[in-house]
Amino acid sequence: MPEFISNTLLIFILVGFAAQLVDGALGMAFGVISTTVLISLGVPPAVASAGVHAVECVTTGVSGLSHLHHRNIDWTLFRRLAIPGVIGGIIGAYVLSNVDAAVIKPFILAYLATIGLVLVYRGWRYPPQLKQPRYVAPLGLAGGFLDAAGGGGWGPVVTSNLLVQGASPRKTIGTVNSAEFFLTVAISVTFLLSLGFEVVTQATVGLLIGGVIAAPLGAVVAKRIPAKPLLLLVGVILTITSGYGIIKAFT
Repeated sequence: MPEFISNTLLIFILVGFAAQLVDGALGMAFGVISTTVLISLGVPPAVASAGVHAVECVTTGVSGLSHLHHRNIDWTLFRRLAIPGVIGGIIGAYVLSNVDAAVIKPFILAYLATIGLVLVYRGWRYPPQLKQPRYVAPLGLAGGFLDAAGGGGWGPVVTSNLLVQGASPRKTIGTVNSAEFFLTVAISVTFLLSLGFEVVTQATVGLLIGGVIAAPLGAVVAKRIPAKPLLLLVGVILTITSGYGIIKAFT
């Protein structure tokens, strides 16, 4: 039994490491990857989302500090995202704790897959004319809600839309990752009040260990990868993960 527990913990450490490395570098995917793994193992969606967000309280904090060190944060954009994101996250966590959100999931995934294809196109035709994004607060509100209700989505929704609007890839990824810390704290507190401490499991511990190890590395990758391949990577990963989710939802 101890060996089984050790092997299981190691699996979740590796999942947490891989998910956070992708998330820190591309501004998305930790919640989506981790929640998908937990749900596939039979964890209830609300408990899976709550556990992942509890882990993200730490990983997003470490990742945010790393992006701060590497000067990847646009503070004007940060202020416009953080407050609406927190509000949306609290509402989404309350909804998931009380209502089954599985019905709308295929539509969200279809939307994200479309955004992914748009980003692949933009990455292929890079460089575009970079400009300040116009629609930020509503985006933060929607991203926060979908992140809590769907177990992940802040990065895919917010990062992808900001990039489509013409924002700088490196600054966008660093800013979205940093604002996510405040979002995950708000979501975790809401889940904790609704579900209690059942969200803390062996999977949570494993994801936390792997995520904390990988968090500082993502900012380095985001800073060093040129903008064109970064956009292409974001688009490809978003399209693949969303497409896979759509297939799973209808099978």
